[in-house]
Amino acid sequence: MCGIFGYIGKKENSLEIVIKGLQKLEYRGYDSWGVATEIDGQLFIEKKVGKISEAKTDDFHDKKCQFAIGHTRWATHGGVTDINAHPHFSSDKTIAVVHNGIIENYEELRDELGRDNFISQTDSEVVAQLIAKFRKEMSFKDAVLAAINKLKGRYAIVVMNVGENYLIAARRGSPLIVGVGDGEYFLASDIPAFLEYTQNVNYLDDDEMVIVDGNVEFINLTTGRSVEKRLINIDWKAEGAEKGEYDHYMLKEIMEQKDSILRAINQDTDEIMHIAQQIKKSRGCFFSGCGTAGKVCMAGEYFFSLIANRHVNFAPASEFPVYHHFLRPESLLVVVSQSGETADVLEAMDAAKSKNAKVLSIVNAEGSTIARQSDFSLHIKAGPEKAVASTKAATSQMALLMLIATAMVDELQEGRRQLAEVASKINDMLNPRFLTYIKAVAEKIKDHENCYIIGKAENYPMALEAAIKIQEVSYVHAEGFAAGELKHGPIALVTDGTPCIALVANDEVKNDTINNTIELKARGAHIIGISPEKHEVFDDWIKVPDVGIASPLVNIIPTQLLAYYIAVLRGLDPDMPRNLAKSVTVK
Repeated sequence: MCGIFGYIGKKENSLEIVIKGLQKLEYRGYDSWGVATEIDGQLFIEKKVGKISEAKTDDFHDKKCQFAIGHTRWATHGGVTDINAHPHFSSDKTIAVVHNGIIENYEELRDELGRDNFISQTDSEVVAQLIAKFRKEMSFKDAVLAAINKLKGRYAIVVMNVGENYLIAARRGSPLIVGVGDGEYFLASDIPAFLEYTQNVNYLDDDEMVIVDGNVEFINLTTGRSVEKRLINIDWKAEGAEKGEYDHYMLKEIMEQKDSILRAINQDTDEIMHIAQQIKKSRGCFFSGCGTAGKVCMAGEYFFSLIANRHVNFAPASEFPVYHHFLRPESLLVVVSQSGETADVLEAMDAAKSKNAKVLSIVNAEGSTIARQSDFSLHIKAGPEKAVASTKAATSQMALLMLIATAMVDELQEGRRQLAEVASKINDMLNPRFLTYIKAVAEKIKDHENCYIIGKAENYPMALEAAIKIQEVSYVHAEGFAAGELKHGPIALVTDGTPCIALVANDEVKNDTINNTIELKARGAHIIGISPEKHEVFDDWIKVPDVGIASPLVNIIPTQLLAYYIAVLRGLDPDMPRNLAKSVTVK
């Protein structure tokens, strides 16, 4: 959602180092940016609206200091202004904080601390003011601990205190990584920000704090005890992290899902509840989209059935006009589109409007044609998606549909909490070791020309979507099936060594899916299991977190990575597959 970067070490150009690090994190937020350090015993802060890429390191060349913190912002609480930009600081200008996440009880804390003490509209400023309050009575370390114990919500923070030559950072739900260099340390939201300096990292886990000076000390926030961390060497080259930090936009956008899901669910509560009421009172609710967005709509059918006990109808946008005779003024059409310009979706909307039905759109492009022509539109906030194969937009769209389903049964806040937990688990899943393993699996199957994917219930649409991804970028013939449909024909396609991917969740249909997988194995299939739990039928097991009904959000990501790595290993460009365009604006 936002980019954090901190440096402490032997170099005196720490501000320049922080600026460069933030520029490599610009994809995480580009509304505004800021840096802070201590110079001559005083807090120095510079922050501006605009892109960090426009900042010039030469402007900070004469600012000599050996530690600094910085932030590049994607606005959530408060408008895009210089004052709302990070770092935020205490009234006495002794504490500076950069923050990623949402402090859920910030209004309560503002009241407690006195609203007259605040100058910004953000939730983040309460962290600086709270630490400063406790700092009057205790050490810097203890003040940070005391403040954190009062925070509710999800956060990654880095804090500095004038007069103290060290940094403190903490995390709950938002990513934060420690880079360990030669006599220097880096704190960042993502590894590529400091790859030119070091490939050695410590992962900060949830409810942990780290004190960084000449060493690093990790502390469990629950017990207050020190935690031993294993130093991990990341086998990434700095050259491969240039221009978007990844070799291809597709991989970059897959990795961004740990943040884009959080942005998707950060919607106005009143708007979500209004949409839920519109769906409730409609007589005939239809979901429609094309390609990947269509598979998202199919998943939405299951979400609304399982969560909201509500029947909705799905039809591909290109087929939707056929159903026009079912529409009436009380009907509601919910369309999903990444670009907001999809021609078939616009035609489906025309069919609905011809019957005076209302249209709701879920898009990734504010001001697009679909958004403008809708009665109501929601922006998924996924950020630019440049690879033709949609990845982060798909999971953002699914997360938003799930959120609406929870609102249908007055469980919006719990739904938001659960989806935030899903995003946190995806963040932990998407680590370099996970990617290396999936690439090794891709190496085993890259030369096969056929691949089949099975799933059941809400993972059936993900089997179809996984096939789309593999088809799009690797040109492998891939098909997705409902797991129970195998015995009715498709199993005849399986021969010795045929790659078959099984999407399995810990749910009431797990045993059925495993039994169908065993049937494939009996015909000689090479089974790749994507599941929270290992099963003996799997030849290769890709472990995913157990997230209940949200399993489609985590199960689809390994298939995106498999598609990506198969394409790369076959010498293809996954960003620009043949015969395909990002936005299909013609019929």
